[in-house]
Amino acid sequence: MTTPHDDDLLTFVTGRDPEQTEFHQAVGEVLATVKPVLDRNPAYRRLGVLERITEPERVIIFRIPWMDDQGHVRVNRGFRVEMNSALGPYKGGLRFHPSVTLSIM
Repeated sequence: MTTPHDDDLLTFVTGRDPEQTEFHQAVGEVLATVKPVLDRNPAYRRLGVLERITEPERVIIFRIPWMDDQGHVRVNRGFRVEMNSALGPYKGGLRFHPSVTLSIM
């Protein structure tokens, strides 16, 4: 898939990650907010800044086994999305609640 050349980033992201609906919403909201900045600074589009910030450097998915109060072993999935290490160590935490998906991260 090629990268978008215009304001078509949301279509690009939706095609790349079709199951991540919460992420699509977040990208749409950010695009609406930064559109005036992009219009004043065409170099940001030319350099693919938005494409780069919508693709993490690394995604770590891991299992979390735990024992419930009845003694049954349960397994949840944990996530850590690391976006950019340019300024040093990644910032943020781990998410392992049963309702969390990669799209929310």
